[in-house]
Amino acid sequence: MIQTRPQLERYLKTINGDSRIAIDTEFKRVNTYYPKLCLVQIATSHFAECIDVLSIKDLEPLFEKLYHNKTEWVVHSARQDIEALYHLSKRIPSSLFDTQIAASLLNYPLQISYQALTEILQGVQLDKSFTRFDWTTRPLPANVVEYALDDVRYLLPNFKKLKHELIISKKIQWLDEETRFLLDYKLYNPNIEQICYKTKGLSRLGKKFQDRAIKLAVWREYNAQQKNKPRKWIMSDNKLLDYACGKNKLSTHSQKHYDDFVKESSETLSLPELLTPQKPLTSSEKNKKNELQRIINNIAEAYNLPPEVISTSKSLIRFIRGDLSAPLYSGWRAKLFNKEELNAK
Repeated sequence: MIQTRPQLERYLKTINGDSRIAIDTEFKRVNTYYPKLCLVQIATSHFAECIDVLSIKDLEPLFEKLYHNKTEWVVHSARQDIEALYHLSKRIPSSLFDTQIAASLLNYPLQISYQALTEILQGVQLDKSFTRFDWTTRPLPANVVEYALDDVRYLLPNFKKLKHELIISKKIQWLDEETRFLLDYKLYNPNIEQICYKTKGLSRLGKKFQDRAIKLAVWREYNAQQKNKPRKWIMSDNKLLDYACGKNKLSTHSQKHYDDFVKESSETLSLPELLTPQKPLTSSEKNKKNELQRIINNIAEAYNLPPEVISTSKSLIRFIRGDLSAPLYSGWRAKLFNKEELNAK
C-alpha cells in the first residue's frame, strides 16, 4: 500500500504509459456532509495498488494522472467515486467507461453489483465481508487491503468483455451518451432544485409556505456544508417544514443567522416554478401510457434491453406531459422510439 509522497511518485512513473486505468475508492460518509476519502485503488493491465490518501497530504501528482486528458477511467457505478475525488480535486475525469451502465445496456440485471457482474463474467466469487468496514481505521489489516484491491482487479477484464459485447450489438455509442451526464460538474455541486427535491414534503406546501421552506432548505444546506455535517443533523425535514409553516420558531441566534443569509443570497433563493407533487394520471394519459409502454416493451425485446433502461414509469409520465428533459426526447432512445412508432402506424 502506498503511504508516502515518494512512494506515490515512484508508482505514478510505473503507470505513466497506461492511459486506461481501473479505479475504485473507499470513503466514509456517516457523520459528514462530504465523503471522507480514505483509499484510492488503481489497476492497470500489469498490477493493482492501493493509495492511502489519509497518509499523503499533497495528492496533486495523483490528480495530474487521474485527470489527464488522455486518461480513461474504468469504474463500476462511478458517480460516488467521482464525487469523493471531486471534493478534493475539484476536477472531473475526461473519459469514462462505467461497467454497471454498460451491463444495463446488455440486459444484465439492473443496478448489478460489481461482485455479481464479476462472478458472471469471470467466474470469480468475491468476498463481501468488509462491505461496512470503517475505512478510516489505521493500520489497515492485510485481508482488508486485499479486499479493497479485489474491487479493481477484475474491472479491466470486465471492461474488455462488456466493450466487445457493446461493439457487436452496436451499442457502444449508447454508452457514451449514458455516461456523459456523469462528467458534468453540475452533478457534484447541489443546486436549489436538487436540494428542494431532497426535502421530503416540501412540494406539498402552498406557495407562501413553500417559498420560506426553500430558503430554509438552502440555508440548512449551507450550514451542513460549512460544518461538514449531514443536512438532517442540522435540521430534520419535519422541523424544517414546521418552521416554514410557523408551527415552530427558530432560536433568536438562528433567526438572525437565517435573516442575514437570506439578505445576502436573495437573488439565488428562488425557483422559476412552484414545486408541486405529481398529479394523478387522467384516463386519457393512462391510455397513452399503456400504448407507449407496449412500444417500449417491443423495443426492449428487439434490442435485448430491460424496458426500464429505455424509460422508467416516472420518465414515461414526464414524456406524456411534454417534459423535454424526459429521456425519450433525445439520443438513442428517441431514435429507437420514433422508429418503432412509425412502424406501428
